[in-house]
Amino acid sequence: MILEERIDWLGKLGKYMMGDSPAWKEAKQKAFVENGWFTPEFIELAIRNIAENYLNPDHLRKWAAHYNVHSLPTNARTIGIVMAGNIPMVGFHDLLSVFTSGHKALIKLSSKDQALLQQVLNVLVGWKHEMGEQIRSSEILKGCDAYIATGSNNTSRYFEYYFGQYPHIIRRNKTSVALLTGHETTMELGQLADDVYQFFGLGCRNVTKIYVPGGYDFESLLSACRKYEYLADHHKYKNNYDYNLALHILNNDFYMTNGSLLLVEGASIFSPISQVNYEYYSDAEQLLTSLSNNQEIQCIVGHGHVPFGQAQRPGLFDYADRVDTMKFLNSL
Repeated sequence: MILEERIDWLGKLGKYMMGDSPAWKEAKQKAFVENGWFTPEFIELAIRNIAENYLNPDHLRKWAAHYNVHSLPTNARTIGIVMAGNIPMVGFHDLLSVFTSGHKALIKLSSKDQALLQQVLNVLVGWKHEMGEQIRSSEILKGCDAYIATGSNNTSRYFEYYFGQYPHIIRRNKTSVALLTGHETTMELGQLADDVYQFFGLGCRNVTKIYVPGGYDFESLLSACRKYEYLADHHKYKNNYDYNLALHILNNDFYMTNGSLLLVEGASIFSPISQVNYEYYSDAEQLLTSLSNNQEIQCIVGHGHVPFGQAQRPGLFDYADRVDTMKFLNSL
């Protein structure tokens, strides 16, 4: 397939994902049944973000042009993709990169996120049989020319062992932070709540740590976060909230809460589900330098950085781990 044909199929896929065909509705329901964290609300959010930000044909053409992707693939390679399963369809960007660049994708789906992506593969192959040669799923990734693997710091060691001798991208734990000035509007704080709560905070682009100036008043932030207080009715989320709350009570820790979120002062940029850590700063410039050099940070939310409310809406150029996947694929 020439590049323009690949982009046309991707545009058609975006429309399919925004539609309500019986098979797609069944896949979404199956995804929810198989993974309790994949609520219908967050499944729809993930699908909408992909369809609008990734599968827009105009965006795809500009993206491909930036990397001088050839109309007809030259020297195509088989790329093994190990996908994560922390949020719905989180591995889609890797699949999209391989397909757009003209390579072949051999995918190991996460056991936590199979239904949606498998249906996407079924639809593409159903539309054009030859796509079955370009995109396939497999439990075992063998005979690939390069690998893209996403997991935890622990699984990355295994990935290094198995894939280290091949060209590879191996991703590890990442999270995101917010830098507040104390002058944020009520709307911006509500948008920050989106960055914290969406997907229950399980994504690498979720804000798990906020930096605030000395004397910061948290009342407005806690109030703005009440828009998500209904998540406290979700049994998995509530179990995490209750567990972390009990720990802080037993340890006699100081904490703040609005009933669905715990705010705890701490140095770590990572925080457990239902909790956000905070830290005071005095020198914003020095702090920003430190955050920019921290390889565990996916993105920084705040004025002059990723806009509030946009952390979970990455574009085609917003690569996981800040590693340019398309540049890597072009180098093969």
